[in-house]
Amino acid sequence: MQLGKRLAKVLKPGDIVLLKGDLGAGKTTLVKGIAQAWKVPAEKVHSPTFVLMNYYPARIPVYHFDFYRLNAPDEIAAIGYEEFLYGRGVSLIEWPEKFGGLSPEEYILVEFCHVNESQRECRISAKGKDYSARLAKLQK
Repeated sequence: MQLGKRLAKVLKPGDIVLLKGDLGAGKTTLVKGIAQAWKVPAEKVHSPTFVLMNYYPARIPVYHFDFYRLNAPDEIAAIGYEEFLYGRGVSLIEWPEKFGGLSPEEYILVEFCHVNESQRECRISAKGKDYSARLAKLQK
C-alpha cells in the first residue's frame, strides 16, 4: 500500500504501469495504494480477474486491467484496451506478459517476488525517457 501511495506521486494521465508477479504477490494491493492516494477507498478496489478491467473515478482516473484469464494477444486486442491507454487516466495492468507483441513501447514495470509468506520484494524499472526521470525522482 505504501509503495503504491509513493508511486502515485509520480504518475500522470496517460501513464502505463505493468504489474508482474505470481498469484497473491501483491499486485492488487499496490493498485489499492495508488487509488487510495487519489482518494479512492481501498475497499472499493478489487482484482478485475473476471471482468478484465475495473474503472475507478479519481483525480486521475484509474483503469485496472487483469489479463490473467486471457490466453493470447488477440483476446486482449478484442477487448479494446487501447481506448484506455495513453488517455486521461493511468492504466495499471496485471499479467502484462499476456500482451505479446501488443506490449506498449514505454511503461513502468513493477515486478513482485515472494520473499516469504508475509514479505514481498518489488523491483521497479522504466522503459522510456520520461518514466526513467520520474522513477529517479521517486528514489530520492
